[in-house]
Amino acid sequence: MSRAQAESVIKNIIREIAQECASKGQAVSETLVAFMVKAVVLDPNNEFNVDRTLTKDDVQKLIKICVERLLDTRSPALDTVKMQVYFDMNYTTRADFLEEHRRVLEQRLQPVVRDITDSRARTREELESLYRKIVSAVLLRSGLGSPTDIAVVREATAALQSVFPQTELGTFMSLVKRDKERQLKELTLIVTGIRLFNKECGKGGEGIDDLPAILNEAVPATTQNVDAEIQITTRMAHKYTALIEKMQADPNVEGPSLQLLKESLINSRQHEAFLRILLNDVIGCAQQVELLESQLATRMEQLKDTVRSKTAVPTSHVYPQFIALAHLWSGFQDEMVLLSVLSNILASLEPFTKTHREMFTEEVLAPFLGEVEVKGDEQRIRETTGAEFRVDPAEFRIREGVEFLFPETTKNFEKLPLQYRGYCGFTLVAHDRLLLPGNPEIGVLHYRENYFVFTSKQAALEFAKDPEIFILQVAECAKKSPELIQLLELHQQFATITPYAQGDQGRMIEKPVTKCDSGTQTDTHFMESNIVKSYEWNEWELRRKAIKLANLRKKVTHSQQTNLSNMRRDNVTQVYLPKDQGSQTNLSNMRRDNVTQVYLPKDQGSQTKTEDGTNVPKPQVYLAGLRGGGVKPTEMVKVDLTRDVDEDL
Repeated sequence: MSRAQAESVIKNIIREIAQECASKGQAVSETLVAFMVKAVVLDPNNEFNVDRTLTKDDVQKLIKICVERLLDTRSPALDTVKMQVYFDMNYTTRADFLEEHRRVLEQRLQPVVRDITDSRARTREELESLYRKIVSAVLLRSGLGSPTDIAVVREATAALQSVFPQTELGTFMSLVKRDKERQLKELTLIVTGIRLFNKECGKGGEGIDDLPAILNEAVPATTQNVDAEIQITTRMAHKYTALIEKMQADPNVEGPSLQLLKESLINSRQHEAFLRILLNDVIGCAQQVELLESQLATRMEQLKDTVRSKTAVPTSHVYPQFIALAHLWSGFQDEMVLLSVLSNILASLEPFTKTHREMFTEEVLAPFLGEVEVKGDEQRIRETTGAEFRVDPAEFRIREGVEFLFPETTKNFEKLPLQYRGYCGFTLVAHDRLLLPGNPEIGVLHYRENYFVFTSKQAALEFAKDPEIFILQVAECAKKSPELIQLLELHQQFATITPYAQGDQGRMIEKPVTKCDSGTQTDTHFMESNIVKSYEWNEWELRRKAIKLANLRKKVTHSQQTNLSNMRRDNVTQVYLPKDQGSQTNLSNMRRDNVTQVYLPKDQGSQTKTEDGTNVPKPQVYLAGLRGGGVKPTEMVKVDLTRDVDEDL
C-alpha cells in the first residue's frame, strides 16, 4: 500500500471515530481524534505492536478504545490532551500573533481600499465621494475613532486636508494602483500623527482612547490573574504529589485512585506550564509598554520643539516625526491586541482543569492527607541545596560522554535548556510518572547535548550510571500517559513512530526522518506594470492637446543658412535624376499612344526603346429619313460613317 493510500485509511479511521462520537452527543475535532489514535497505539497496555500487521479486528478495537476514551467525561488525562490540543492551535509567538492580526486587518480593509484605487471619478460629486472614502479608509486603518462619528470624521478630514487637499485628487488618480495604496498608507500615518499631536496639545483627539493609561491598568490586572491561577494550580499539584508519595511509600494506606491522582498531577503541571508561558508574555507586554511610553514622551517633546512659535514648518521636518509618532501609537495598539489574546487563552484554559478540581476538592483530600506535610517546589529545592547535597564527580567513575555542570564552572548556567522541562527523569521512572522538579544546584548532567536535573544526589548518580536506559524508560512512561509527550517535550523521541502507513490490512511502520537542502528564487518584478504616460483623465486637458495639434498643422517650419554658418556644419547635396519624359502630338492622339523612354548612358553604351500602340476607329452609323414626310411614304436610309483603319488623316 502506498503512502497516499495509507494516509487515506488513517483519515477514514479518524473520520469514523469523530462521527461515532458525534452520534453519541460528543463533538470532537479531528486533531484531537488523531492525537488520541496515536496515544492508544503507543500505550503498551493496548497491545498494538508497530511491527505487526493490523487486522480488521484490530482496527475495530482501535476505534472502540478511542471512542471510549473520548467519551470519558471524568478523565483528567483526556482534559490534559484537550488542553494541549487547544493551546497548540491557539497560541503562537508574539510576532506571529501580531502578523496575523495585521493580515486580518488588511484583509478587512481591502474592499475599502479597492473601491478607492479602482475609482474613475470625473464629476465634482464623484470626486467629493472619493475624498470621503479616503477619510474613512484613514480612520479604519488608524483605529482612532469610528467613521460613523461626525466629530471624528470632521477632525480627520481637517487633518487630511492639511496634507492632502481635495485639489490633489487629480494627481492621485493618475497614479498606478500600487502607488495609490502606498500613498494611502503614508497619508494614514501622517494624519494619525497630526491627530495624536493635536490631542497632546489639547486641540483635538476626538474618539482617541488613552491607550497608555488603559494598558497601565490592564497589564497589572492580567498579571495578577495569571499569578493567582498559577498559585491555585501549583497548590493542587503539591497536594497531589504529597498524597502520591504517601500512597507509594505505604501501599496499604487507603486513598483515592492512584491512577486518577497521577493524571490529575499531570494535568496540573501542564496547566502550570502553559500559565507560565502566558505570564512571560504578559511581562513582555509590560516591558514593551514602558519602553513605548518613554519613546512617546520623547517624540512629543521633539515635535513640540519643532513647531513651537512657528507659523510654517517645512514638511520635510515635521512629516517624518508624525510618521514616527503614528508607529509608536501602533505599538500600543499591538500590545492591546496581544493582551486581549492572552486573556482569552487564560480564560479558555480553566475549563480543562475542572474535572480533577471537582473530583478532588479540599473536603475530599483533607482526610487522606492527614498529617502529611505538603511541600512546595521552592521548599524541596531549599532542602536539597548545599555542599553536602551536591554531586562530587570523584565519588564515582564517570563514563565517557557524561559530565556534571555546576554554576561556578559553567557560563550562562541559568539559561541551560533543561530536559523534561526541568523535572527529574529518575523520579519519573522510579516512582512511575511522578513529576518532581529537579534542583540544578545538585549538578546538571550533560549527556549527548541534553541537560538533566535531579531531585537528589543519589538520583543523579543512579541516572549517570546508564543514562540511555533511563531515557528509554522515560519514553515508556510517556507511552502509558501520552499527555507526557508534550509536557516533557519528548517530540523528538516519538517523531519517528507514527501510524501513517499500513500494509495490506494495516501495518504500523517506522516513518523515516528525511532531510534535504532546498532553495527557492522569486523574480523581483513578476508582474509587469503597464503605465500609459499619455493617458489623461481630465477632459479639458485632452481638449487643450487637440487644439495644440490643430494649430501645429497650420504652422510652417522655416530655415536659412548664411555664409558664416555654411562652414560650421556638414552639408549634403542631393540631386534628383531627370524623370522619364514622353510626348504626344495631335496627329498621334487620334491614332495611337506613343511613349518614348531613354535610359541614361551606362559607362559607354546606350539603349533606346519605343513602345507603339494603335487606336481602333470608333464605329459611327447615321440614319436618315426618320422624321417622315408629307404625302410620300417615309424611307429610312442607313449610312455607315466608320472610317477605314488604313485611312490617313
